[in-house]
Amino acid sequence: MTENVEAVLRKTPLFASLTEQEMHALATRVSKKRFQRGELLFGEGDSCTGLFLVASGKIRIFKMSPAGREQVLAVEEPGSSFAELPVFDGGNYPASASALEDAEVLFISRKDFQNFCREHPEVALKVLAVVGARLRRLVGIIEDLSFTTVRHRLIALILRLAQANGTASKEGVRVELTKTHQDLAAELGTVRELVSRNLSRLQAEGFLEVDGRKIIIKDLSGLRREQTSFE
Repeated sequence: MTENVEAVLRKTPLFASLTEQEMHALATRVSKKRFQRGELLFGEGDSCTGLFLVASGKIRIFKMSPAGREQVLAVEEPGSSFAELPVFDGGNYPASASALEDAEVLFISRKDFQNFCREHPEVALKVLAVVGARLRRLVGIIEDLSFTTVRHRLIALILRLAQANGTASKEGVRVELTKTHQDLAAELGTVRELVSRNLSRLQAEGFLEVDGRKIIIKDLSGLRREQTSFE
């Protein structure tokens, strides 16, 4: 068990530089937890009990509006840590976390992690770097929601997918959507109906073809111009 835990800790930026002895000492304070797809790890406003590290699967961090609209803040993958801030400031969890797919996480209690950081100040500095990067990402989300349209955010997402895993064909660039329109809406800060409506409009305008979760970008340069026109 300890060896497997140490392997996960080595993949986590917070702990990658620890010595073998330090890694082993930390591993003894860690517990494993398994979650099924859709299962909640903690809810917004719950008391913070500790820090989480993703060993396998994906964890979705999100907030829910009073009206029930969901906004995805991040999707954490293996090697990621989350819930660092409330571990230190003593506050409650500021957002909710659920398993996007079957997942296994490592858990370090708030007290144990604080004590470990006192013993290893370099880990605390790395926590600051992680929290700083997360703050920058959240500022980017706020800017997108405040200053761009659903159409613009959707186009930006499609272009990112095309760059990351699009495949060229005679018809155009093929992109596979791995998420439902509801999931896309949560990521884009809108509702499912607007995602579907904007996909239909982009198809009617000749930029792309939509077949379920498959998209063929027929006019990639035109789509890029559309994105630039919003900036």
